[in-house]
Amino acid sequence: MASPGIEVELLVKGHSDLGEVAPEIKASDNRTAVAIADLEWREMEGDDCGFHYGDGTNETQDNDFPTVERSRLQEMLSLLGLETYQVQKLSLQDSLQISFDSMKNWAPQSPKDLPWHFLRKLQALNAEARNATMVLDTPPDARPAGKESQMEEEMIYWDPADDIAADDIYSFSELPMPDTPVNPLDLLCALLLSSDSFLQQEVLLKMSLCQFALPLVLPDSENHYHTFLLWALRAVVRTWWFQPPRGLGSFREDSVVLSRVPTFAFVRMDVSSNSKSQLLNSILSPGCQQCDCFWHRDLNLGTNPREIADGLVEISWFFPSGKEDLDVFPEPVAFLNLRGDIGSHWLQFKLLTEISSAVFILTDNISKKEYKLLYSMKESTTKYYFILSPYRGKRNTNLRFLNRLIPVLKIDHSHVLVKVSSTDSESFVRRIRAILGSVVRSPCRRVSVEDMAHAARKLGLRVDEDCEECQKAKDRVERITRKIKDVEVYRRDELRLQGDPGRKAAQMEREFCQLQWIPEPPEKHRAELRRRFLELRMQQHGQEPTSGVQEFIMGISSPSLGERQYFLRWLEWGLARVGQPRPKQPPETLLTLRPKLGGASDLSEPLWPEPLGVEHFLREMGQFYEAESCLVEAGRLPASQRRFAHFPGLAMELLLMGLPLELVDGSTLSIPVRWVTGLLKELHVRLDRRCRLVVLSTLGAPGTGKSTLLNTMFGLRFATGRSCSPQGAFMQLIPVAEGFSQDLGCDHILVVDSGGLIRGALASSGDRFELEVSLATLLMGLSNVTVVSLAEMKDIPPAILHAFLRLEKTGHMPNYQFVYQSLLDVPVPSPKPRDRRQLPDPPSDLSRAAAQMEKQGGSFRTLVGLTERQHVWHIPALWHGVPPMAAVSLGYSEAIFELKRCLLENIRNGLSNQNKNIQQLIELVRRL
Repeated sequence: MASPGIEVELLVKGHSDLGEVAPEIKASDNRTAVAIADLEWREMEGDDCGFHYGDGTNETQDNDFPTVERSRLQEMLSLLGLETYQVQKLSLQDSLQISFDSMKNWAPQSPKDLPWHFLRKLQALNAEARNATMVLDTPPDARPAGKESQMEEEMIYWDPADDIAADDIYSFSELPMPDTPVNPLDLLCALLLSSDSFLQQEVLLKMSLCQFALPLVLPDSENHYHTFLLWALRAVVRTWWFQPPRGLGSFREDSVVLSRVPTFAFVRMDVSSNSKSQLLNSILSPGCQQCDCFWHRDLNLGTNPREIADGLVEISWFFPSGKEDLDVFPEPVAFLNLRGDIGSHWLQFKLLTEISSAVFILTDNISKKEYKLLYSMKESTTKYYFILSPYRGKRNTNLRFLNRLIPVLKIDHSHVLVKVSSTDSESFVRRIRAILGSVVRSPCRRVSVEDMAHAARKLGLRVDEDCEECQKAKDRVERITRKIKDVEVYRRDELRLQGDPGRKAAQMEREFCQLQWIPEPPEKHRAELRRRFLELRMQQHGQEPTSGVQEFIMGISSPSLGERQYFLRWLEWGLARVGQPRPKQPPETLLTLRPKLGGASDLSEPLWPEPLGVEHFLREMGQFYEAESCLVEAGRLPASQRRFAHFPGLAMELLLMGLPLELVDGSTLSIPVRWVTGLLKELHVRLDRRCRLVVLSTLGAPGTGKSTLLNTMFGLRFATGRSCSPQGAFMQLIPVAEGFSQDLGCDHILVVDSGGLIRGALASSGDRFELEVSLATLLMGLSNVTVVSLAEMKDIPPAILHAFLRLEKTGHMPNYQFVYQSLLDVPVPSPKPRDRRQLPDPPSDLSRAAAQMEKQGGSFRTLVGLTERQHVWHIPALWHGVPPMAAVSLGYSEAIFELKRCLLENIRNGLSNQNKNIQQLIELVRRL
C-alpha cells in the first residue's frame, strides 16, 4: 500500500476536475483537503475501501450528470413555453406590450401562462406574484356524464350526498389537476435564463419593491456555468436610517451593489428538519410585521419539488428605519440563502464562505461525506455555526464529528445551536439575532455586491456584467463622468446652450406666441423681437458640441442596440453619483410644501435642486437642433449645410427603447416645438402604418404619487421622489400588441408624466399661476385621457381647475379620472377603491374666482360633467408597513390594476375622444 502522502497525490491527479461540484474549477486545494480528511476517516474507522469523492459517485456517473441536468432544464423551458427565447432573449419591451391580458385579472390555465402571469403581477408590484395557481378549463368531453364538474383553484368539490356512481367518482382522477406543477423558484430561474440583461434587471427591481429575496447566483447546470447577477442588481437602490455614533441621524440612499455591509449565509448540509427560509424570514421580520422574503415550504406551492433551482443563491437585506421598536439591527445587514445541499453545490458554498461574516449550517446529520467537505474549509477565516435538531439524525455520530470539527473550524461549543421544537421559535430567533448582533458590533468582514462579484470571478463563476458591450459602454460613461467635479460648473462649461441662452430663447418664443393674440401687434416690436431671437440662435449655432456632449452622441449612436442600452443605464447611475451627496430627510407631505407652493414667483425657480441627468444632454442636442432649424427657416442657413438634422432620429430610437423623453423642458418650462415635432416626424416614419396613438397624461402637485402610479400601472421608468425627479414633463411610448390594436383602436399609448410642473400655485402668484394654467391646459389638450392625482383630503390645484374650465369652452375634454392617494405609511383597509367618499366641489370662493376668471357660471362638477362612479378613485397607501422594510401593499396594487382596466376600457369604448395618429399630434403640438 502506498504511503499516505503518495496516495493523496494520486487521488488529486486522478480527480483533476470537480465533476458535479464545480466542473469549471481546476484548483485542487479543496480536493486535497478532502482527501486528507478521507485518510483520517479511514484511520479512525479502519476503512480500506477506495476513495470516493462527494456523494460517492465515480467518474462515469459524473460524466452522466450534465446530461440529466440538460434534459431537466430543457423540459422545464419547454413546459413553460420559454424554449424559443434561448437564442433571442425575452426583452423588457416584450413584457410591456398592452394586450388582451392587460384588461383582465386572469388566472393561468396552462404552464405556458405562468411566466407571463408572473411578469404581469410583478409589473403591478403585486405581493402575490409568486402565488400562481392554475385554473384549468376542463373540456366538455372530459366531464362526467350528466354532471357538471366545478374546478376552483386547487380542488374539485364533491358532495357525498350526490347520487354519483362509483365509476363517476373515480373518473375525477382522470381530469388534469389544476395545481401548478412548477415550483416558483424553478419558474424564476427559467424566466431569468430566458431574459436579456435589461429584463432581468427590471424583474429584480420589482421583486425588491415587493420585498422578495433576490437571486444572486443563477444556476445553469446544462451549460456548465453559473451566473453571478451583478448587473441585474445594479438598479436596486434603497433608503435607510443612518445613525452615526455621535450627532443626529439622517436617511441615506445608495445602491445595494455599492454598500458594504455585514453578510450572513445560511446553508443546508444533507437533510435538515428546520427550514432555512422560514428562519431567515423570522429574523428579517421587524416587530409584528411578518415578511416572507424567502420562499419556503409552508407557502402555497412551496412543497413542489425543485427541478432546476437547486444551486440558486438568494440575497435579501435588513434596513433600519430609525424606530427602535422595529429595528432588529442598527445598520444594514445582508442575508444569503443557498438552495440545495452544500455537498452538491460546493462552488456556491465556497463563494459564501469567502464573502460572509458568518455561515450558519443547518443539518440533522453529520456523516462521513459532510465531515470531509467541512474539513476542507479548515483554512477559512469565516465563523461557522451549526443548527441541529435533537430529534433527528444520529446523536452520537453528530457529537463525535462536531468534536473533531471544533478545532478544525476554530469554533467552540457556543457555535452549536439546537432547536428543540417548533414551540420555541420566538426564543430561538431571539438567540440567533443576538449572535448576529454580536458579530455586527465586532470587527467583521463587510462586503458589497461588487466585492462578492470579484470573489465569484476568482472562483470561475461568470459575472453578467463582464460582457464586452457592457464594459465598452461603461468606459465611455466614465470618460464623461470623470470630468464632472462640480455639477453647476459642468453645466456652465459643457452644456453651454442651456442656462441663460436657452431661457432667453424660450422667453422670446413665448412673447411671439402672445403677439399672435393681439389684434394689431406693433410691427416694429415684432421685427425687433425677431432680430434679437435670430441673433441668439446664430450665437448658439456658432458653438460646437463639447467633448462630453460628443461622447454622449457617440454613445447613443452605437450600431449595437445592447451597447446603447448599457450606455444609458451606466450614464443614469454615473450622473446620479456625481451629484453632491446630502442627507435625506423624511419625505415632505403636501401640507408642509404648501408655503413653498404658493410663494414661488420666479418661473424658472426650482422647487428643489434639479439633479444632472440624461435629459440635460438631450436638451443640449435639442438646442443645437432648434438653433439650426430656426436659421434654415429664416433663410440664414442653407438646408444642405445642416449638421444636426439626424439628432431627432437618435432621440426617437431612445423613445422606442423605453427611455422617457422630455416633452416640456424643465429648465425653461416650455415645449421646444421644432425639436419635439422633429422627433415625432421620425417616429411617424419609423412606425409607418402602426402610428395610431392614444395620449394618456397625469397631472398633480409634486409628491402625490403620479410617477409611481404610472410605473406600477404600465411598468414604466419615470423618475420618482422629489429629490431625484426632474422638473419637466416626460413622455414614454407603450406598444400595443398587433392582435389587440384593432380592438383597442390604437397601436401605441403615449404616456405623459407632468413631473414637477404643477406646483399648486395660487391665483395671487401672478405669472407663475398663469404659466401653470397654460401648461396644464397644454397637457390636457394633447391628451385623450387625463389622470389627476390628488392627496387625500386636499383640494384640486387651482391651475388644473382653470385648465378644465378652459378646455370645456373649446369642446375638447379628455376622458378624466380623479385619483385620491393616501400618503400615509399605513394602508387604508378599504378594499374597494371607489367606495370611500365623494369628490367635493372646490371651495365656493375658489370655484367662484375660477368661474369669474374664465367667464363661466355654475359649479365645477356641473361644468365638466363629473360623476362619482365614472371619474373618482381612492387608492390605498403604497406601503404595507413601515419603510424601508415594507412591501408594496396588495390593496394599492389591486386598486391600480382596476384603474388601468377602466382606462383601457374607456379607450376601447371610444370614451377618450378621437384617437390621433402621429401627424395629427404634431399639428396639435404646433397649435397649442
